[in-house]
Amino acid sequence: MKKITRQEIPRKAVYRLSVYLRCLQRLNTNGIRTVSSEALAKAAGVKSTQLRKDLTYFGQFGTRGLGYDVEQLAKMISDLLGTNSLQPVVLVGVGNLGLALLSYRGFEQEGFEIIAAFDVDLNRKRNKNVAQPIYPMEKLPEVLEKSKRGVKMAIITVPPSEAQEVANTLIGLGITGILNFAPIVLDVPEDVTVNNVNLAIELENLSYFIQH
Repeated sequence: MKKITRQEIPRKAVYRLSVYLRCLQRLNTNGIRTVSSEALAKAAGVKSTQLRKDLTYFGQFGTRGLGYDVEQLAKMISDLLGTNSLQPVVLVGVGNLGLALLSYRGFEQEGFEIIAAFDVDLNRKRNKNVAQPIYPMEKLPEVLEKSKRGVKMAIITVPPSEAQEVANTLIGLGITGILNFAPIVLDVPEDVTVNNVNLAIELENLSYFIQH
C-alpha cells in the first residue's frame, strides 16, 4: 500500500481532526472511556464513513466491534497535530484585533502560546494590558533567533497593504505556518502553509444561507 504523504492529506481532513479531538476531550471529561465511530461521528457532525476515512490517512485506530479508546485516540490526534506540548507563536500587528488575540487565554488550553508580539507603533493607545511583550518590528529577527523554542508559526493582523511584506519577513526568518487575518491572498513558497481568516467572507456565507 502506497504511503500517503502529508502533502496529499486534504486540509479539510486535518481540520476535522481538530473537531474530533474536541469531541474526544468532552467525552473524556464526562468519564466516557470508549466510543464507537458512529457516536463520535455524530458528535462531530460528520458521517461515520468520513470519520473512518479521515483516520486512515494517519494509520489504523480502534478495534472493530469495540470502538475507540477515548483517551488513547485523543492523545494520538494531539501527537499528529503537534499540540501535546505548548507550541510557540508570534503575532504581528497589535491593533484592536491583535490585542484581542493576545488577551485570549484559550490558546494555551489548546496547545498554543503567543510568546511575543510586534508592531510598527509601540506608542499607539491600547485599551488593555497584555502579558506578552510587544516589540518594534526591527526586533523580530533578534527575538526569533534568541528563542530556544524554535518558533515556526505566526499570526498576521496587519492592514492588507502591509501583509505581504510582513509575510515575506516572517518566512525569511524561518516561519512556515501563518494564520492570516489580513483580507489578502498571500504569495508564499510551497513549503509554507497559510490559513486565511476573513470574517467578512464568513458573514457573506451566512447571509447567503439565511436568505435561501
